[in-house]
Amino acid sequence: MSDAQFGLVMATPLIIIFAVMLYRMGVLRLTGTVAAVTMSVVIAVSLFLTQ
Repeated sequence: MSDAQFGLVMATPLIIIFAVMLYRMGVLRLTGTVAAVTMSVVIAVSLFLTQ
């Protein structure tokens, strides 16, 4: 596993946790949270597979 892939594995769960925390605090709506989580997973998977 390269350094870039390791970074993706570490950063993506942090982004997801941060989005869920913002939703629970009332900062994000459910649609924004779902969009943020979905897009971060899609981007991470695509970058992980192309590295």
